[in-house]
Amino acid sequence: MPLFTPSLKKSGHLDQISITVCNVGSRKLSTQDDYGSSGWQIFAPNLTILGVDADGDACEEANEELVRRNINWQEKHLAIALAKSRGEKTLYVTKHPMCSSLYHPNEEFLNRFKNLPEFANLDFTFDLETTTLDQLCQQENIPSIDFLQIDVQGADLDVLQGGLEILSRSVLGIQIEVEFSPLYLDQPLFADIDKFLRQQSFSLFHLATSHRIRSISPIQSRRPGQILWGEAYYYRDLIAPDLSANFLSLKTPEQILKLACIADVMDFTDYAVELLAYLTVNCGQDKNYNFADNIIEVLSQFPDLIKQGLANLEIFQILKDFLSPEAENFWK
Repeated sequence: MPLFTPSLKKSGHLDQISITVCNVGSRKLSTQDDYGSSGWQIFAPNLTILGVDADGDACEEANEELVRRNINWQEKHLAIALAKSRGEKTLYVTKHPMCSSLYHPNEEFLNRFKNLPEFANLDFTFDLETTTLDQLCQQENIPSIDFLQIDVQGADLDVLQGGLEILSRSVLGIQIEVEFSPLYLDQPLFADIDKFLRQQSFSLFHLATSHRIRSISPIQSRRPGQILWGEAYYYRDLIAPDLSANFLSLKTPEQILKLACIADVMDFTDYAVELLAYLTVNCGQDKNYNFADNIIEVLSQFPDLIKQGLANLEIFQILKDFLSPEAENFWK
């Protein structure tokens, strides 16, 4: 649950930024897949959400739902297949459409695990036109993307490679599906994606993994089975001392504030605190980047911290010279 963005909204700090989110593989399987109701709506009306999916019916349904909801931000879903180059490719449609991919399912491997073949084995194929993320951004007049989610069943690195320009120019955070074993034939694996993103000055912050057990085994130990896939969360750490010179142009107060807000919405609260404190100490003479009151207001909501005494916290000592007189209500 976001902690700091509600305070930043109340104090008017969010008025100075706009956020663009791009979700590649945007088919909505549950309410959790709806960005507009999962914390991002706090940036409205300065919020743009772009959904991209090869499933035209899913995109049409998503757009119709947006009309019914009468949203106060910009959002649209485009029926487009993204790859690392423009051209014609085969889409391998699986028994459950959510597992469909531009890569052929590795059925010999999948059949070794419980509850995978009935979802991920091949149903039928058809050819379709693909484009790249960079070409899409140019076509749709999208100058920047702040947060990028990719979930395209094995073709995730291809999307990154086809979006190198927009990735280098603007992206601050990425949530991406990764595989640790070849669920699809000849697909890139986690190591390939991790190497690519580290070369772009992204750091891995979290890995949520999924495991499966062997179909032949009637027994199971305390181990959850083999790790097969997961969700990886990356951030371009703009305050890292070793930030590549190629990305120093992104190290502006506005971009660091965006990064802090994204981290907060995505529940990386500790990182959000660090970034907001960094901005306050280094740019806090400008009231637009003084977040001392916001930080102390949020910390005052935690009874354990109140019991310790907010004034005894290290972060309070760092921020105390930037606090307004009104902030005494939160800590005294």
